[in-house]
Amino acid sequence: TVDTLIDTLRIYADMMRGITVRPEAMRAAVLQGFATATDLADYLVKKGVPFRDSHEIVARTVKLAEVQGCDIADLPLDELREFSELIDADVYDVLTPEGSLAQRNHVGGTAPEQVREQIARWRQRLAHV
Repeated sequence: TVDTLIDTLRIYADMMRGITVRPEAMRAAVLQGFATATDLADYLVKKGVPFRDSHEIVARTVKLAEVQGCDIADLPLDELREFSELIDADVYDVLTPEGSLAQRNHVGGTAPEQVREQIARWRQRLAHV
């Protein structure tokens, strides 16, 4: 198993050298499919909305965005507030890819500082291998 894993990692490392990162394409892809719907649900729960109700609010919000052919973040605040009076302008802070990542600021989370800490940790560990 270890031999297979090592071989697989070597192949993967070689494959990664041939990849061209296109940030614009990555951003466009992440903005499709209502990727921040869960963030809206978390936002509502933090505001005191029971999760079951939050889930229903998000479902209706996504349906409206689908009908209007836009993302949740593109809906005007007054339309979002029709679903919950607890939604304020700060909701837009979590309805972006950056805001979504930042919300998960815990060990193993996606917040940039967590990712940087893990990269540094693994670089240090791998330097001793």
